[in-house]
Amino acid sequence: MLMRRRLYFVLPDIQCARAMLDDILLARIECRHIHFLSRRDTLPADLPEANVLQKTDIVHGAQVGIAIGGVVGAIAGGLLVFFPPEGVTLKLITVLIVAIGGALFGAWASSMVASSVPNSRLKAFQTEMDAGKVLMMVDVPMGRVVEIGELVARRHPEALSGGVEPMIPAFP
Repeated sequence: MLMRRRLYFVLPDIQCARAMLDDILLARIECRHIHFLSRRDTLPADLPEANVLQKTDIVHGAQVGIAIGGVVGAIAGGLLVFFPPEGVTLKLITVLIVAIGGALFGAWASSMVASSVPNSRLKAFQTEMDAGKVLMMVDVPMGRVVEIGELVARRHPEALSGGVEPMIPAFP
């Protein structure tokens, strides 16, 4: 599985964002790995806007929900096996089944809650976005992080680097 890192850049305006998009596309980064975010309703249609996965904490919420739901499900399954309802004999597989069910329910429930919470990683850029600047997020293969960072610094010195997010899964 190809792992990616997310690079953040704060751009001064829409024209710079368009030029940056062209340069990143010419560097053979697919459009589906480039996301822009700014004040509400200020991005033109030709810039790929960040979706709910980038704007909210839904992924983090699902991860937490899986962990908590799995643990609670395993404990509940264990209690069912050791203290079964009267007249019922349960096998050890019950623990696994209830743990998986708990993990799925936990992922669903916590991702629903997290879908309304702004992405905590983007809080650092909120002041700039409120001032009319544009945030660009680019998911690049790990081996190309330095190359793309140098390309942006060379071609767009007005762009401010916002750092690198550790790991982004390979799915789009």
